[in-house]
Amino acid sequence: MTFKLTSIAVAALLAANMAAAQTAAPKAPEPNYTISYNLGVTSDYRYRGISQSRLKPALQGGADYAFSNGLYVGTWLSNIKWIKDAGRIANVDVGNPRVEWDIYGGYKGEIAKDFTYDVGVLTYYYPGNHYANIFGARNTNTTELYGAVTYGPATVKYSHAVTPLFGFGGSKNSGYLEAVATFDLGDGWGIAPHVGYQRVAGNNVGASNSLYSYTDYSVTGTKDLGNGLVISLAAIGTSTKSVPGSYAYASPENKNLGRATAVLGLKYTF
Repeated sequence: MTFKLTSIAVAALLAANMAAAQTAAPKAPEPNYTISYNLGVTSDYRYRGISQSRLKPALQGGADYAFSNGLYVGTWLSNIKWIKDAGRIANVDVGNPRVEWDIYGGYKGEIAKDFTYDVGVLTYYYPGNHYANIFGARNTNTTELYGAVTYGPATVKYSHAVTPLFGFGGSKNSGYLEAVATFDLGDGWGIAPHVGYQRVAGNNVGASNSLYSYTDYSVTGTKDLGNGLVISLAAIGTSTKSVPGSYAYASPENKNLGRATAVLGLKYTF
């Protein structure tokens, strides 16, 4: 006995086979991590209000690896001049460190709606530095523990040095407390006021007042240009101290590295 399949039957069989094929090929699961990269250039690399590049431009870049469960790791690099300059001022060989290399990791979580926290550890590494050759100084490589809370647009963060801070002798347990608010003005525009206080342990000039402790403040305006490009302009100042004939943070040309200035930057994230 033979059977003939009508066109309707053939169509039904094809539809059934297609449905089976679709069922057999489930959608690939979403990755549980994200990777992002960034490149930037700035007219002056200011960190906590102090120029790290002798008031000159700097090229910067980094990468971030974030897991969906809140864990993250990352790295970031920038050219610098301050270590070599300190050696010139002290007339001591401190090597030829030209790069700051940051390595960090931590965890971000949510306490309640619009209320989050971030805790982690950050190491600032300066390859090839011999800063400890300066009398009374330590190696500039520094490790800090940090914790931050964010509510809406406002963030408060504290960073605590578990090593000597950036080469200052006796500066272990220094701390930096900062507050910043980030406001979206619409159409890609944003503004972020910031204030921070750097306490440098030891190095006292009075009963407890460190020559190198200071407040820094800034207001940064940003514009999202699209395609991962953001341009920024920041007004920055500090309360760094003066010393007879110089400054607490000075360049070899005796310029104040904490002086008020405007900094222009461009960053590409991809």
